[in-house]
Amino acid sequence: MNPPRKDIHNSNVPKLCRSCDVRHKGMCGALNADELVNFAKFTRVVKVSAGEVLLQEQGPIRSYANVMRGVLKLTKTLADGRQQIVGLQFAPDFVGRLHQEESFVRVEACSDVEICSITRSALRKMLEENPALEAKLLHQALREVDQGREWMLALGRKTAREKVASFLMMMVRQIDPFAGGDGVTAFDLPLSRAEIGDFLGLTIGTVSRELTRLRRAGVIQISSHRHIDILDLEALRQCVG
Repeated sequence: MNPPRKDIHNSNVPKLCRSCDVRHKGMCGALNADELVNFAKFTRVVKVSAGEVLLQEQGPIRSYANVMRGVLKLTKTLADGRQQIVGLQFAPDFVGRLHQEESFVRVEACSDVEICSITRSALRKMLEENPALEAKLLHQALREVDQGREWMLALGRKTAREKVASFLMMMVRQIDPFAGGDGVTAFDLPLSRAEIGDFLGLTIGTVSRELTRLRRAGVIQISSHRHIDILDLEALRQCVG
C-alpha cells in the first residue's frame, strides 16, 4: 500500500515554510523537509517599511536573509557624501555577504519588504553540514555577478531609451516573483525618477523624457506618478535593444 500523499495539511514542512512562495527558488530549495524543520528554528519573517535600512555600508553583518516580497536597493557612498545605487534585490535574492565580517554596501528597502531572516551563526553552522545549501548560495551569488555585468553593458553602451526600457523590463520580470509567463504587466515603480536616473547614469529630466516618449508611443501607461501599465510588452522588448 502506498503511503498517503503529503500535502499542505499533513506535510512535515514547517508551516512558516509552506506559506513561503519563493522558498523553492531561493536558498531553501536545497533543503529537504527535515532540514527545513531545523532551519525554521532559527528563522523569522520580518516586515520592513520603505526607507528602513537593513545593513549599513561597512556595518557589521549579524544576520542574513532571503527577500520574500518587495525591492531592496544597494548603495555605495563616496568620500564627499555622494551616493550611487549599485544594485537592486528582489525575491528570492540573498541579503548579506557570506564569510565577510561587514557589509560592503548599504541595503535599504525602497518599497515595503518582507524578508526571512536567519542569524549568521546558525546559517554558517548549516553550511558546514549541508554542501548543497552552500552550492545554492554560490549559484545565487554568481547570478548576481551576471546581472551586474548586464548592467555594465547597459550603462556603458546603451542609449537613454534603451536604459529606461531595460529598467522597466527588469521590473516586469522580477518585481513580482509569483507572476507567470513573462512577468507582471502592471506595477508601482519602487524608485523615484531621481533614483532611477542615479541607477542608470541619467539625469532626472532624461528619465522623465524617455518615460513620456514610451507613453506617447503606446508602450506604457503612467498613472499616479509611479504606477506603470505595460501596454505592449513586445514593443518594450524591442526598445531594450
